[in-house]
Amino acid sequence: MSFYYRILSKIYSRSAKRMCKECADFIKNGYSILDIGCGSGIIAKSFLEFFQADVVGVDIKDQRVFPIKFQIIDGSHLPFLDNSFDIVLINYVLHHSKNPTALLKEAKRVVKDKVIIYEDLPEGFFPKLFCQIHGNIFDIFFKNSNKTSFNTEEEWKEIFNKIGLNIIFRKKINIFPAKQELFVLGA
Repeated sequence: MSFYYRILSKIYSRSAKRMCKECADFIKNGYSILDIGCGSGIIAKSFLEFFQADVVGVDIKDQRVFPIKFQIIDGSHLPFLDNSFDIVLINYVLHHSKNPTALLKEAKRVVKDKVIIYEDLPEGFFPKLFCQIHGNIFDIFFKNSNKTSFNTEEEWKEIFNKIGLNIIFRKKINIFPAKQELFVLGA
């Protein structure tokens, strides 16, 4: 387990359990779930166990600390057929993506039911500061060649609308100093 994930694994595990409960109205047991940007696999493992789901993780490099099903992707294209998964899960990843719109289009293509997104929002003084610090640290620590970039809720709504993803549900999650939102989208 990498040093970073050893330090943060308990925080990630608690967050993953909270996320499972928040998503319980949208995911049925046994669903197939694609976790885009799965990182350590901590969240994918929690969804796999909580929903008795078939979970596949994808990311641009393999940093798994749990042995979930996994494929490396290029960050823009998903190597799956149309309608391959019941749910696509994107947790705090879009702001790290070189082209979040292309990634969302691919998510829409491979999903049958819903796209579930958790995202940090740079709205307000402390959340903006948090996003800036988080982005800078991530870019340095993970040698991220794409500068981390955050969108506001309104900017995400515009992007979802252009792609043809409809907001079914959303929930603000304020964990000081961050401002986060859960979006559940349907095609």
